[in-house]
Amino acid sequence: MLDPSSSEEESEELVEEESGKEPLAPAAARLSPSRPGEGPGGGGGGAGGGGGSSGGLQPGGRGSGAARPASPSPSVASEKEKDELERLQREEEERKRKLQLYVFVMRCIAYPFNAKQPTDMARRQQKISKQQLQTIKDRFQAFLNGETQIVADEAFINAVQSYYEVFLKSDRVARMVQSGGCSANDSREVFKKHIEKRVRSLPEIDGLSKETVLSSWMAKFDAIYRGEEDPRKQQARMTASAASELILSKEQLYEMFQNILGIKKFEHQLLYNACQLDNPDEQAAQIRRELDGRLQMAEQIAKERKFPKFVSKEMENMYIEELKSSVNLLMANLESMPVSKGGSEFKLQKLKRSHNTSIIDMGEENENQLSKSDVVLSFSLEVVIMEVQGLKSLAPNRIVYCTMEVEGGEKLQTDQAEASKPTWGTQGDFTTTHALPAVKVKLFTESTGVLALEDKELGRVVLHPTPNSPKQSEWHKMTVSKNCPDQDLKIKLAVRMDKPQNMKHSGYLWAIGKNVWKRWKKRFFVLVQVSQYTFAMCSYREKKAEPQELLQLDGYTVDYTDPQPGLEGGRAFFNAVKEGDTVIFASDDEQDRILWVQAMYRATGQSHKPVPPTQVQKLNAKGGNVPQLDAPISQFYADRAQKHGMDEFISSNPCNFDHASLFEMVQRLTLDHRLNDSYSCLGWFSPGQVFVLDEYCARNGVRGCHRHLCYLRDLLERAENGAMIDPTLLHYSFAFCASHVHGNRPDGIGTVTVDEKERFEEIKERLRLLLENQITHFRYCFPFGRPEGALKATLSLLERVLMKDIVTPVPQEEVKTVIRKCLEQAALVNYTRLSEYAKIEGKKREMYEHPVFCLASQVMDLTIQNVGRLVTPAKKLEDTIRLAELVIEVLQQNEEHHAEAFAWWSDLMVEHAETFLSLFAVDMDAALEVQPPDTWDSFPLFQLLNDSLRSDYNLCNGKFHKHLQDLFAPLVVRYVDLMESSIAQSIHRGFERESWEPVNNGSGTSEDLFWKLDALQTFIRDLHWPEEEFGKHLEQRLKLMASDMIESCVKRTRIAFEVKLQKTSRSTDFRVPQSICTMFNVMVDAKAQSTKLCSMEMGQEHQYHSKIDELIEETVKEMITLLVAKFVTILEGVLAKLSRYDEGTLFSSFLSFTVKAASKYVDVPKPGMDVADAYVTFVRHSQDVLRDKVNEEMYIERLFDQWYTSSMNVVCTWLTDRMDLQLHIYQLKTLIRIVKKTYRDFRLQGVLDSTLNSKTYETIRNRLTVEEATASVSEGGGLQGITMKDSDEEDEEDD
Repeated sequence: MLDPSSSEEESEELVEEESGKEPLAPAAARLSPSRPGEGPGGGGGGAGGGGGSSGGLQPGGRGSGAARPASPSPSVASEKEKDELERLQREEEERKRKLQLYVFVMRCIAYPFNAKQPTDMARRQQKISKQQLQTIKDRFQAFLNGETQIVADEAFINAVQSYYEVFLKSDRVARMVQSGGCSANDSREVFKKHIEKRVRSLPEIDGLSKETVLSSWMAKFDAIYRGEEDPRKQQARMTASAASELILSKEQLYEMFQNILGIKKFEHQLLYNACQLDNPDEQAAQIRRELDGRLQMAEQIAKERKFPKFVSKEMENMYIEELKSSVNLLMANLESMPVSKGGSEFKLQKLKRSHNTSIIDMGEENENQLSKSDVVLSFSLEVVIMEVQGLKSLAPNRIVYCTMEVEGGEKLQTDQAEASKPTWGTQGDFTTTHALPAVKVKLFTESTGVLALEDKELGRVVLHPTPNSPKQSEWHKMTVSKNCPDQDLKIKLAVRMDKPQNMKHSGYLWAIGKNVWKRWKKRFFVLVQVSQYTFAMCSYREKKAEPQELLQLDGYTVDYTDPQPGLEGGRAFFNAVKEGDTVIFASDDEQDRILWVQAMYRATGQSHKPVPPTQVQKLNAKGGNVPQLDAPISQFYADRAQKHGMDEFISSNPCNFDHASLFEMVQRLTLDHRLNDSYSCLGWFSPGQVFVLDEYCARNGVRGCHRHLCYLRDLLERAENGAMIDPTLLHYSFAFCASHVHGNRPDGIGTVTVDEKERFEEIKERLRLLLENQITHFRYCFPFGRPEGALKATLSLLERVLMKDIVTPVPQEEVKTVIRKCLEQAALVNYTRLSEYAKIEGKKREMYEHPVFCLASQVMDLTIQNVGRLVTPAKKLEDTIRLAELVIEVLQQNEEHHAEAFAWWSDLMVEHAETFLSLFAVDMDAALEVQPPDTWDSFPLFQLLNDSLRSDYNLCNGKFHKHLQDLFAPLVVRYVDLMESSIAQSIHRGFERESWEPVNNGSGTSEDLFWKLDALQTFIRDLHWPEEEFGKHLEQRLKLMASDMIESCVKRTRIAFEVKLQKTSRSTDFRVPQSICTMFNVMVDAKAQSTKLCSMEMGQEHQYHSKIDELIEETVKEMITLLVAKFVTILEGVLAKLSRYDEGTLFSSFLSFTVKAASKYVDVPKPGMDVADAYVTFVRHSQDVLRDKVNEEMYIERLFDQWYTSSMNVVCTWLTDRMDLQLHIYQLKTLIRIVKKTYRDFRLQGVLDSTLNSKTYETIRNRLTVEEATASVSEGGGLQGITMKDSDEEDEEDD
């Protein structure tokens, strides 16, 4: 609470000094408050900064020309002077209006009885200013530049980079900051939402949950956002601001509304003291006077028939009832306010007045009459005994003590003290119901006699304190017995009697009345408040709890009066008058009279304010020798206020003011103040502001509809000027007004004025236009979906605004039509802003590479409108692709941030997206038309758009998507045609020049072929053609193409294989060339590639794949057959050499004779071993080459099986032809070596036993075994270790 004495003299001197100066300028003139005697402030005023201005300059005053510059001509000078005077008058009227308004607001704050500060309001967040936004940008840029100590991984850095580009650098965020709707919480929530998808897409890490990563990232974000600030200081600031946001003290409320209304500090102090705002009794009395005045005003309106213009004539009588009901409700609220703690429970049942249609008769004595038992006072007394003087007869060591008691109460005793030093300082606390209690204090000394039963009383003192008695300690002469030697005993003590809350004043008065106090006599009176509306003037006698007589002050009027002749006693007279009764009072001095009149004036609730006589009587009980203060401190403050021109505002009758316009003014100024504070309020008042405005409306009868209509108008003005206003707040006020206008009585008021209805219709139309504009510009009014839920609330409010009344819901089709229109315009707005912004930026600099995230936030250096000025088609296409990225980003942002709000109208959002894409389609088509034929650089554009559209359920195969397919389908077909021709030509040229050197899995030509086929199919597959039929057509065509190309490759390889074999040797010198293996590998690769390139994913038989597989298998069989035939031919050549040794031929006989003859003289080599060794070497080399160079094991196994079988068949046939002949020894030895080596080599190569041990082999083995046995008998030397037995000796010898 403000100290009434703080800076009073200083401020007064300052004002007097300023008032005495010559004003040099209008600003100086405003320092001087208005002069006493000026009329009450009227007229309306705006919410300007002139609230603290003063009208010290009057037309023609001495200061009016002091600041006037020299004028060039009299006419111009007079014109300027007139304008200056008018301006000063307006400022003066505005100042007076605000001062008067501040008086009403102060009273609402000082003694609220209808409203309280709400504690359930959502706490508003601190808003971000432009400077703070720049600071935040710098902090994040510093982090990205590595200038901070915050450790982060690459994923977090990328997320911050994206957030910085998308959000912080967005011009939409800058616009939101400018509108006052961007809070620190908004930026944090956007980042949190931004990183959630990123974190969810990260791979799982053992022991590290995604929630932990999110928490860690948010902690790092907070560290970057906070910068180098100490978090403890920031927390302390936030806590303090949060507390001030929740609840404010009275001093804080006073200060707030001083700033709102432009009231100076000294003006507040003058008004505070003069209005006695620290005196609850005065404030309660002021309220009672105001309520009585409103009742009288209602009666006057009913009498004079001066009603507002209502929509119905029948509402006039209802209006009077509503006025009286509202006053009765306020009376009931005031009645419910506690008067005292532990006092009487009596309360007047004023609620009964609400059923009385006439003005309340304050003089009905049969209703709620007070009795003496209803008046209960409870006093607290403190008795402090300090010391005693005059104890001369007692020995110094004698013990003395004191007792104290209040009549009818308990007795207390002090500590013991020696007679030489009788001091105590003991306090006794008592409670009594006597208005004039008797306090007895006695002094005792301990009796020394043995037979003494009681201590000896030395003296006593009896006091009769009142609440007005001095509180400090005083000396009192004690009454002593006659035989006491110490006759001059004095005691120093203090008696403090506290004033109970329900006792408003007390003291001795002379009084005489008609019904009570019928004899002029001095009595002790107490003014008691029994309840908020019931006061009683009670006279008390000593030692009595109940009043002797009482006067209930209902209906009485108190005023000053002249001395009454014939009444002796009393010097300052006043009376209380009522129809049929007059009570005259007199006090002993003027100050006491003024205090009594003020107290009774508050109690009676009268509208007339008593004014002390101009010539104050300066009387006192001692005959006027000693001057005495003529008036109490309240009168002193009133005089000061009158001196500074404030009395007109203090004494003005609130019932004479248009509180509707005053409230409109204070609400508008409060809203301005609120929107300019440090909170992102979105138009919501703070709890303290809501409390004051609620109290003002209730106390001064401001209609709820008028309040909300003014609020709506003020909010709409701010919203139309770019401020961020919460649509939920608009919805609340609009719903209230709509309910009232349509007669639903949201606040119990059933009357509706024509003005309210007209203003409501006007505001309804303005609100509809605002909402449609916000929906049209939803990306810019609610960027990134902030404030949270605002767009959804806007759509809900639009639906409410479109309702014709409060009962019938608006048809959904009508709402849908309005929203559809808005979204159609939104598509045009978004694309137009892109184009215009890109034009401006395109002129500034060339396009540079950077990640593109946001349509409106990034610098867009390209646009289709710039295409005409660009030079090359490639540049145009590049710009179109870049623009497509931006368009896709817009659609993604709409889906991410705004789709939830439009969930009920999702089909309209799809239409909006199609409209937006159609605008892009026009420019895209223009860019594609200028591209040269048979160029494929535009396919990335299709992939970019198609990948985005096909993943969107609503836009997939939509209008734009189909247009995109129609545009690119001919290009795809043309591309496939050209690629097919190109691949066919490359096959032809490649095989003509093929060297069959191994390249990866095949030859150079085959590798090139398969790569081209795979690349083509991958490219077409990556197009993800959305139309199923055309997509299948492309797939079938590519598979067929691949099948044809592979078939051509296989056939060309088969031909080359046969040609290659024909050119090779037929002797055992033959070595399998690398080219033969490469051709086999081409077949292997072709088979592997055909599985991927020729199979159709249709769930049915893979026709193309099966066809090419059969071809490859047949070709491989033929190639194996050809190669085996080559091997057989070589074996047949070996056998042909052995045929020369057939029995019965001349060569055989000659050869045998020659060898035998020569062997007698020299070592002759074993005949035939060179042929066998050459063949075995050939077989082993061929097996090794094939096993090492051919990539398919299955083909090797088949080749070896067929080779072994064919070889055995040839040998068997050769032996069969010589069935009747005995083999030559050399034939036998060669065959045994060839057969055994072949068998063992092929077994080592993995040929199965079933193949190895075939019937043919068994036949050969049996024949050679028989031949071997025959030879061993006929030949003396045998076979020299060569045998068909299963032994390794021969191998060891050979090896």
